[in-house]
Amino acid sequence: MTKENTSYPLVSIIMNCHNGQEFLEEAIKSVLSQKYQNWELIFWDNFSTDNSKKILQEFSDERIKYFKSNKFTNLYEARNLAIEKSKGEYIGFLDTDDLWATDKLQKQIDFFKKNKEFKIVYSNYYILEDRKNKKYIKHKNPLPSGSITQKLLNHYSLGVLTVLLKKTIFDKFKFNNTYNIIGDFDFFIILSQIFEIASIQEPIASYRVHSSNYSSKKIKTYIDELKYWFKINEKQLKEKGFNINQQKFLLFKLRIKFFLRNFFKF
Repeated sequence: MTKENTSYPLVSIIMNCHNGQEFLEEAIKSVLSQKYQNWELIFWDNFSTDNSKKILQEFSDERIKYFKSNKFTNLYEARNLAIEKSKGEYIGFLDTDDLWATDKLQKQIDFFKKNKEFKIVYSNYYILEDRKNKKYIKHKNPLPSGSITQKLLNHYSLGVLTVLLKKTIFDKFKFNNTYNIIGDFDFFIILSQIFEIASIQEPIASYRVHSSNYSSKKIKTYIDELKYWFKINEKQLKEKGFNINQQKFLLFKLRIKFFLRNFFKF
């Protein structure tokens, strides 16, 4: 497959890494095992001090592109910088502790070929709880498709590890790098007001839950960022006809006891 062959468009996989050595090998192997082969892996080393680079270099594949930041930045600035290095027609995201099913890219590229009106597609995914050795599907109810802003505000079901989207979207939109934790949420709520978003109901990725995800500092940051996001977006969303209630919004989004009990990353 070549980039010039429009039947097999190039997919740029963005992998942002800051000291992600623990599960990195598994994440990379899930990329290498993709049935869809026309991809490049943009590995953005966000000033790591562990063995992440060494682990990456054990994989000799010319499709893997290594870039190292000259300073540590937050995740969303790192995402934007990595995207600038990409050459693909489509962009996907995989963190160093998550996994893709072998047919993840193939199913999504096939979807785009049949549904050319869409520029964004996401899917269900599995939760892998290392501490409990459990695996289960994240969303039991059907995922929404189309104009889904209100549905995302009611129940945010869009996991960034499942998304594939046209790179041209980033000509006008970037991740807001003032956020440290909720930048994915902010980005896709914005896009959902402009684009129809498609969903694939089956899980084609796995989100890993492990003890090193969690810190009390992240919980406080998560809460503070959601409160700030609500404050600056409430008026605009209501003017557009969306129903958003601060108390219900925050309670639903936080689920603090659930996060603490399961050591969720934020």
